[in-house]
Amino acid sequence: MKKRSAVLFSTILVTSGLYFAPAPLPGQSVDAAQTEVNPSSKAFDQKVIARINAERMYQDVYHLTETIGPRVTGTEEEQQAAEYIKQVLASYGYKVETQEFSIPDKMVGDLHTSDQQEVLVNIPAGSGDTPAAGITAQVFDGGFGREADFTAEAAGKIALISRGEGLAFKQKVDNALAAGAIGVLIYNNVDQPGPLNPSLGGGEVAIPVGGITKESGEVLLKDIVAQNKTITLNVKRIANAKSQNIVATRKPQKGKDHEIVHVSAHFDSVPFAKGASDNASGTAVALELARVLKSYPIDKELRFVFVGAEEIGLVGSQHYVSQLSEEEIGRSIANFNMDMVGTSWENATAIYMNTLDGKANIVTEAAQAAAERIGTPSELIVYQRGASDHVSFYDAGIPAVNFIRREPGTAALEPYYHTPLDTIEHVSAERLKEVGDLVGAAVYSVVRK
Repeated sequence: MKKRSAVLFSTILVTSGLYFAPAPLPGQSVDAAQTEVNPSSKAFDQKVIARINAERMYQDVYHLTETIGPRVTGTEEEQQAAEYIKQVLASYGYKVETQEFSIPDKMVGDLHTSDQQEVLVNIPAGSGDTPAAGITAQVFDGGFGREADFTAEAAGKIALISRGEGLAFKQKVDNALAAGAIGVLIYNNVDQPGPLNPSLGGGEVAIPVGGITKESGEVLLKDIVAQNKTITLNVKRIANAKSQNIVATRKPQKGKDHEIVHVSAHFDSVPFAKGASDNASGTAVALELARVLKSYPIDKELRFVFVGAEEIGLVGSQHYVSQLSEEEIGRSIANFNMDMVGTSWENATAIYMNTLDGKANIVTEAAQAAAERIGTPSELIVYQRGASDHVSFYDAGIPAVNFIRREPGTAALEPYYHTPLDTIEHVSAERLKEVGDLVGAAVYSVVRK
């Protein structure tokens, strides 16, 4: 575990009436640096945290997860989430921009046994599709998908293959195809709530491929294979799919060409997951910060950026950053990105501040200083990691941090991550409030007059 990053501000000493001012941040005036630790800063903090409402954030999580449900990239549900976010921001008085962009073709599908039992299945990119009615066939036990695991009996059947033995998913599929299989199902070799999401490594195959859970694979072996029953696999391609970002901007009343601070969160989720922690929680906090900071005096431009298509490779944030001009990038001084900040998992007692280089920057320093002032109960840890939308900002040269809850020491995420168990039951209103207070105070300390 990395130890708590030292705050780069000097300590205020009040002994004998002496006041030792802190060193300014890069590009920050001495007056601005002094403001960060001046006792009056606490008054500014209270203006923010006194208004941050845990119940309001929890209700936003509820709407995104229970009213809308899973918000898979490119689906109607993701669009519904975008519309909800847009309406909420507009109700706060923001001028809201929708950025629509294309995403790679999506493969979706379903799987049923001959007695009409549904089996949850993930369809990877690069999979072949099926006729509209799907393909119905017997199942061949393809072992681990090695070439030697196939016989002539595989021809015309759907191959059921176990994950493992060091063989890439694409190679397993290629071996099944060579043996005459008309489809492939790969089941996990570890118990997880959600179906396996096998990667074909960017390649494409001529037959439909699906991933299922270990339990589903074992049931198919014992029931369908053993009794020569059939299954129906239906896979279709969604072409010309779209996703979108929602952006709300607030500028200072006077002047122009102000520095820009970006506050971001993604609102899409993975298949079969309602995405309560990942990332309705971060979305809800960002919405609440937009509400609280809508009218306080600021001297920097503040942008709230809600991105889609994060779960398929940070596509939404990459698009947002690509639309910034060089001049806007030059004015951008910070990105506060929130992802999985509301989990109630008891082991996630630390708020990790992930940076791409593992080093402190204006965002971590503002957060550390705010935590000291307001008494944030959780440990803050600066950690080197990507895997969220802060990567897109960092790649453009913008100091960026991903705020996320993890287990100290192991840096483990909650066990519900990317599973159907990521529901509102595992979101804590208290932790939403804690992160809202922390990031809200930190953001305001950077943008306020």
